Amino acid sequence: MSRQQIKELQGGNYRQYIRRKWMVLITMIVLTVAAGLASLMAGSAGLSLKEVVLGVLKLGSKQTNTIVWNVRMPRIAAALVVGVALAMCGCIMQNVLRNPLASASTLGVSQGASFGAAVSIIWLGAGSQLNTGSGSAAALTISNPALVTLCAFLGGVATTLVILGLSRARGVTPSVMVLAGVAISSMFSGGTTLVQYFADDVMVATVVHWTFGNLGRAGWNEIALIGALGLGAFLFFYYHRWNYNAMESGPHTAKSLGVPVDFLVPASMIVCALISSVSVAFVGCINFIGLIAAHIMRRFVGNDFRFLIPCTALCGAVLLLASDICCRMLVPPTVLPIGALTSFLGAPLFLWLIMRRRSVK
Repeated sequence: MSRQQIKELQGGNYRQYIRRKWMVLITMIVLTVAAGLASLMAGSAGLSLKEVVLGVLKLGSKQTNTIVWNVRMPRIAAALVVGVALAMCGCIMQNVLRNPLASASTLGVSQGASFGAAVSIIWLGAGSQLNTGSGSAAALTISNPALVTLCAFLGGVATTLVILGLSRARGVTPSVMVLAGVAISSMFSGGTTLVQYFADDVMVATVVHWTFGNLGRAGWNEIALIGALGLGAFLFFYYHRWNYNAMESGPHTAKSLGVPVDFLVPASMIVCALISSVSVAFVGCINFIGLIAAHIMRRFVGNDFRFLIPCTALCGAVLLLASDICCRMLVPPTVLPIGALTSFLGAPLFLWLIMRRRSVK
């Protein structure tokens, strides 16, 4: 909680403090709806707002309804659920690890999940190569999504266990945690490269393309799975919102206040690993969303997790929707890989955060 927030509470302005937080939350809801509508309008078809609304209600032309529901709506739904999942991961990881630079991508969780998914696709037969009848023109589809999800989860959990072990080690600082995440990311990236080395050209090309990140890859079944897990994670995180508030004062203070720290930290990390790994399994690696969203919303709502969790989740959805719009509009009709765009935009912010926090030794 910032000094300004403490002064407001001491001055008896609690209602004003809460009212401002609610206004931020309502604003984020409006921005999410607006970003969704903008995403529906973006594309080579050039649909107007009226056509989009009619298409959503299935009252437009057959072509418009097909574009809205079969092409654009799945991408928007994927951006919403994945953005929410990754943003919540970053918000909670930064709290339980007491590391302002923590997120699924910076600590290597996404890379571990990507390695697990690549192993399942290439070595365990979860990917099926389909010939289209034109020689080299072939595609790789996920024939066993459950296996891909399981292997991605195991890869993410393996990284999480290493991070938890380091966080409990004596003398480990936030900067060491980030360096450990870089090392873990490099290790899993090398492992993914070795897996691809023993695959044929088509599978290698497809898996490489898969790791770029593509919201259009997820179907309604995958979106429903990510959404259900994300909702369960949100309920778990929000149920412990007061515990996370107490954790901001440190684990020892939180324990003195009755917070089950020994349960909360590993449980939160496992839940984060689950939802981030499942997201990676279906849409590929999308970096820095969790890191960016959490820091943006702390500027507006502080560290009050009653509002920080939902606002960060919505901010992640808005950021991913905006990134997807850019991917489709920058070089039309080519759709740029969204993972590359989020990394390109997120890396400078990551460096700025490192330079800004000189107190992190």
